[in-house]
Amino acid sequence: MSTMFRTLALLTLLVSGAIFCAPAAAQQVPGQLQPPAGEQLFLTLHAKGDQVYACKADGSQFAWALKAPDADLFDSDGKLFGKHFAGPSWMASDTSKVVGKAVANAASPDPDSIPWLLVHVVSHEGTGVLSRATSIQRLNTKGGKAPASGCDAEHLNQELRAPYSADYLFFAPK
Repeated sequence: MSTMFRTLALLTLLVSGAIFCAPAAAQQVPGQLQPPAGEQLFLTLHAKGDQVYACKADGSQFAWALKAPDADLFDSDGKLFGKHFAGPSWMASDTSKVVGKAVANAASPDPDSIPWLLVHVVSHEGTGVLSRATSIQRLNTKGGKAPASGCDAEHLNQELRAPYSADYLFFAPK
């Protein structure tokens, strides 16, 4: 009996541990960020780098304006896959490249982070892995926001780099 009791107790502990140690449920993606019907996910990359801002003037008003992202892209094994830069553009190490245009956004669940996006691909280069992409989601953002202050006449055209990370999900026709 004591062996059965120990086995049952051990199983209970293992199941309890699995429940309490399970990762939190993935964030729900807002409806406006869903890719078009007829597309399916084919690639997920993690970006780590900076959002580059420039201090710009609009009349007498000064504000940080996004100049470009500057990030490395990593595959699910943590291997360098390519770069994310102005355009916005994504380029794989096989030199395939896409340029996109943001068509929808939603606030990040993290108030200190840049918004989540849905991007439609507007141009392709090369025949590599990214040549299939038609839509891209930017999710799970951390950081990257421009500061609320510090842009004034003294800092006109000065650049600032805001570290960020995000996941980019690439979609292609089914």
